[in-house]
Amino acid sequence: MSGDVRGEASAVDVKKVVLYILLVFILYSIITSPDRSAELVGIGFEGISGAAKGVGTFMTELVN
Repeated sequence: MSGDVRGEASAVDVKKVVLYILLVFILYSIITSPDRSAELVGIGFEGISGAAKGVGTFMTELVN
């Protein structure tokens, strides 16, 4: 049974390490190239907005 607990703890540790590495990479990218980072965030928000509009249009047509 202790093998299962170690496996779960190991998986959590790996997730933490990957999360920290991702966070450091994001911060590094923002610090070294803030203009490009702002552009990418804008593109992301445009994509989310487009998807939300599409869902709204779909739901409206579904109701009608």
